[in-house]
Amino acid sequence: MDHTFQVDLRGVVDLLSHHLYGSPRVYVRELLQNAVDAITARRATEPDAPALVRIEPPEITGDGTLRVHDTGVGLTEAQVHELLATIGRSSKRDELGFSRHEFLGQFGIGLLSCFLVADEIQVLTRHGDDPTVRWTGYADGRYAVTVAPPEEARADVGTTVTLVPRRDADQWFSTPTVVDLARLFGALLPVTVRVGDVVTTVGEPPWPTTPGTPVDRAALIAYARDTLGVDPFDVLPLSVPEAGLTGVAVILPTPVNPVARAGHRVYLKRMLLTENADGLLPDWAFFAHCVVDATELRPTASREALYEDTLLTATREALGDQVRGWLVRLSRHDPHRLAQFLQVHHLGVKALALHDDDMLRLVDRWWPMDTNVGTLTLAEFRERHGVVRYAASLDEFRQLAAVAAAQDLAVVNAGYTYDTELIERLPAVDRSVLIERLEPSDLTTRFEALDPSVELALRPFLTAAQRAVERSGCEVVIRAYDPVSLPALYLVSRSAAFNDQLAASRDRADELWGGVLDALAATAPPDRPQLVLNHRNPLVRRVTMLGDPELVGLAVEALYGQALLLGHHPVRAADAALLNDAFLGLLGRAVPGREQA
Repeated sequence: MDHTFQVDLRGVVDLLSHHLYGSPRVYVRELLQNAVDAITARRATEPDAPALVRIEPPEITGDGTLRVHDTGVGLTEAQVHELLATIGRSSKRDELGFSRHEFLGQFGIGLLSCFLVADEIQVLTRHGDDPTVRWTGYADGRYAVTVAPPEEARADVGTTVTLVPRRDADQWFSTPTVVDLARLFGALLPVTVRVGDVVTTVGEPPWPTTPGTPVDRAALIAYARDTLGVDPFDVLPLSVPEAGLTGVAVILPTPVNPVARAGHRVYLKRMLLTENADGLLPDWAFFAHCVVDATELRPTASREALYEDTLLTATREALGDQVRGWLVRLSRHDPHRLAQFLQVHHLGVKALALHDDDMLRLVDRWWPMDTNVGTLTLAEFRERHGVVRYAASLDEFRQLAAVAAAQDLAVVNAGYTYDTELIERLPAVDRSVLIERLEPSDLTTRFEALDPSVELALRPFLTAAQRAVERSGCEVVIRAYDPVSLPALYLVSRSAAFNDQLAASRDRADELWGGVLDALAATAPPDRPQLVLNHRNPLVRRVTMLGDPELVGLAVEALYGQALLLGHHPVRAADAALLNDAFLGLLGRAVPGREQA
């Protein structure tokens, strides 16, 4: 035997009015939406019918209620039953003509949002020459429909909605609040909305809404200042015909967090949907804030966000293409302006360049990078030096910069966000581009080896030097290189750095993970950092000629510490102890004599 679901109408009202909507303020939006739809329906058969919505807050009505009057089509008694007292029967609603494309929403469901702020809703409505119908709904799910008595009957076609406020909702009915909410949600509506004597609509949007309309940049800039509170770097008109979308992208004048997604202001059929729509632009375009109006994008059930579907995906891609096109045009026609933009929003452009060839070419040509021969774009660097040699981290660049320059070797600092990835992607766009990652250990191949006889004579010194820094885990070698003023250089290859990190992690790990790290260490290639002493440096040459093994050890320890500091290497506890011993030992040798009692 089949059974019919039993619906607790009070529970449905509570669910929709208290859990579907994010804030009580949406009651003004839903009242405006119903009023505009009613006016749209009337004007379909009466093009010259008035288009006015009047809102009277309690300060004006004088009886503690809020009233909304519209000059719309009104409802018959049968339609009142179907639209205001039926939830979910969309087929009948379609038959009555209130689900057409040009309407903002549907009667009934939106009206339930008013129970967020009201215990009772009264609707007086008149359709054509029919009598005025009165519908009264209560927050507990009850409703009543009657023909209004003569003293309450409307003199003209239209609808009046009266809200009896809840005890805890008085703040939502004050005149300033109602004015602000009507202006927020309905500023762009194609009807006149008046709260008391204040008109809250502004007419047409400031951006072009039809193809071929000239762009008034001054109006767009003024709109961005008034609406978003920013003085924009630039404004870009937007258009996606398949989504019925027009609007403007405001290029922000200050850096923003690339991880934080920008919220966009979205209107649907000129009614504000949300001030914080997510996903309207690609993630890389975080430097742009959009204000758009669309007719085809779908809202969620609460009408407070956009529904993620294929149309929204296509719209996002189309808007991304338009923002990217603006950047490309800027690079071609106003390079100085582009340079200003990149100083503010380079992270966004570089993020886009990771997967967009046009943006990579733009970065290659226009973004200045740090190198050991000055600030250059990658294109300028290639023109002067051919191969793009780069250090993949800031620490590596600090180690290599001065020494590489002395060897007439130009190096790009690719240690900043995305720079290494962009350089490594360049050959995929232009096969003529040659790149080479330069490691610290690569420099030793460019240093000059000593004469075999000199190297043979230095063996006792190297043995003593190695003994002095053995506990640091590095190898001491001696070479001749520039600059002469640099006495020692501490070089760490990637494999050596990995081994150091592995050892440090092993010391902190528990027994289980310690075993795993031991297994990794067993398979890691043996490689040690190098302390490369410069035989051209006068101080180093004097140290090599010392006959006191203890003094040699102290001097080499001091040179090791200086090399760590100059190369911006981390100083471990063992390194700090070694530096302390060298300092105190040299100081003790410099100040001879017995301590006096």
